[in-house]
Amino acid sequence: MKMAFSIVRGRHSKNAVEKAAQIIFTVCAFFAVLAVFSITLYMLINGTPALFKVGLKDILFGTVWKPTAKEPSFGILYIILTSIVGTAFSIAIGVPIGVLTAVFLAEAAPKKLAAVVKPAVELLAGVPSVIYGLLGIMILNPLMYRVETAVFKGSETHQFTGGANLISAVIVLAIMILPTVINISESALRAVPSQYKSASLALGASKIQTIFRVMLPAAKSGIITAVVLGVGRAIGEAMAITLVSGSSVNFPLPFHSVRFLTTAIVSEMGYASGLHREVLFTIGLVLFTFIMLINTCLTKLLKSKDTQEKVKETRSRSEGKSCGTAGEKKNRAGAAVQGEA
Repeated sequence: MKMAFSIVRGRHSKNAVEKAAQIIFTVCAFFAVLAVFSITLYMLINGTPALFKVGLKDILFGTVWKPTAKEPSFGILYIILTSIVGTAFSIAIGVPIGVLTAVFLAEAAPKKLAAVVKPAVELLAGVPSVIYGLLGIMILNPLMYRVETAVFKGSETHQFTGGANLISAVIVLAIMILPTVINISESALRAVPSQYKSASLALGASKIQTIFRVMLPAAKSGIITAVVLGVGRAIGEAMAITLVSGSSVNFPLPFHSVRFLTTAIVSEMGYASGLHREVLFTIGLVLFTFIMLINTCLTKLLKSKDTQEKVKETRSRSEGKSCGTAGEKKNRAGAAVQGEA
């Protein structure tokens, strides 16, 4: 026999499922927070001892990196500057190209062309970083070496790098962040309500004006998220940069062989010991702090802009209501005068 349906019994089972789901979600969130806290605590425990042994000033503001010398020196200022400069230039190159490509795919590309370009971008995201490094060695470095020999032809002071320099690293990083920026920016643009576009076109705006003055501002939160993830990818990359940058500690000039924070850890952790190993953990702590500061600043910037826009919308609405109220009062007063007349 079929069992009769009971609303009470269905409500109880629904409540049980919701409570179980709430417990599962709470546990997952707890472990996520615990993982972040554990990583932070681990980096602090292992990265701070060298700061007290060597000195904060000698590590962060020293310019000489000779960890295996008879009198070792652990200055990482040039390494920090290289990471800042390399990341900034790669973002400056990769983000505009990525955002414009996302605009093309979301708003301008024919369906057949978009069906070819989008899978290619997704495939680019799945390529291992070491492949980018190998392609950089085989294609990019020889080209950079030709440029370098042409620029410094006849120079007796320049130390030739064979094309493994800061420019090569920046180009590789810019290419590597493209898939992240393109995919997330395109999703953000497609998530903008179609009414925005229709209203803009109906008011007489051109398609280009609609894209750059309506669609992109409406999708800016997703685009900023893409930039944040692109920054994280650029800062945290190690293998490809190790292959194309030359991995030498120098001031970050375009044709200098340079070393990033990540490559400093990768290239020396295998044989480091004692104080040298502790300083490498300090470099990891600096890198971790660097990423956290960038993410925090960009998040606060995004929230402040959203808050300002909400305040402007609230003011405009209140002004509209006040104008409407004043107009109604004038109409009522006029009607009263006409009635008395």
